Amino acid sequence: MLTEARQAPAAVACQLQRDQDQWAAFGARLRAQPPATLLTVARGSSDHAAHYAAYLVMARMGRLVTSMPMSLVTLYQSRIRCEGLASFAFSQSGQSPDLVGPTDYFRQGGALTCAFVNDPASPLARAAEWLFPLHAGEEASVAATKSFIAQLVAGARLAAAWQDDAQLREALLGLPQALEEAARADWSQAVEALRDADRLFVIGRGLGLPVALEAALKFKETCGIQAEAFSGAEIQHGPMALIADGYPLLIFAPRGPAQAGLLELAQAMRKRGARVLLAAPEGTPGATLRIVQSPAEELDPVSAIQSFYPMVEALARAVGNDPDSPPHLKKVTRTQ
Repeated sequence: MLTEARQAPAAVACQLQRDQDQWAAFGARLRAQPPATLLTVARGSSDHAAHYAAYLVMARMGRLVTSMPMSLVTLYQSRIRCEGLASFAFSQSGQSPDLVGPTDYFRQGGALTCAFVNDPASPLARAAEWLFPLHAGEEASVAATKSFIAQLVAGARLAAAWQDDAQLREALLGLPQALEEAARADWSQAVEALRDADRLFVIGRGLGLPVALEAALKFKETCGIQAEAFSGAEIQHGPMALIADGYPLLIFAPRGPAQAGLLELAQAMRKRGARVLLAAPEGTPGATLRIVQSPAEELDPVSAIQSFYPMVEALARAVGNDPDSPPHLKKVTRTQ
């Protein structure tokens, strides 16, 4: 896991040098015939990456994006209308039937279908009309790291291609260097703070929420910690009742419109006695974990999760777990 997490900057650099003509053609297609309905199709870590792509599309293009409940097609045999539909599938392996089935159904129905997948020979890759390989290389670790980061980058490339945004494309080209720095960031304070934790909340908002979701999953997978992710707004409802003295919180507060509210939340939770780990850019008041700034603030969540992965791998080992062989899990999950 640690080796593959550290390979992510090189994987991103590789991806950014590939398929440029295909991305340009896809962007032109989206601009020429904008879809009326947009869906993402994904599970697990890939669904978190799809959430990031969807947020970018909604924020930049003003088009609503829905996360597809795949069982509507695979179990309930729903006859979903495909006119004006675009389906974006995200997967590391491209093997799960509940991703392949809807993608094939939508394509047969005339929808625009696209797959962002690490295995270009997979059934999902063959099912989609448009294929964008992640170019992350083989990923043996059960806990996805570099493939997740590659999927985040694919989501950003989707937004850049759709808008024909040269500024975002240029920022993406500078991202591997920022990720190299992020991979070396010292987050050891979190290992010490969470060594004895058996539960925690992971908080984000906006473009930072997908990496909070991913971080919570990795705490479960590798450390056996009951971690739950919440929006910085949502936690102030029912979940607030659980936060007592010493309750651990990891708050992702990258640059952007959501940051101010997250910083206020961190300060309020500290006053309540919570054990707050605040991940934010250097110089941010109250920050305990450094988020390396990327070439564009919309890409800061990518550098945040790059720094998180080595930390959670170290935490897993500190609590006596083997992050490379988490119990009861398989690399490829095939669900219907």
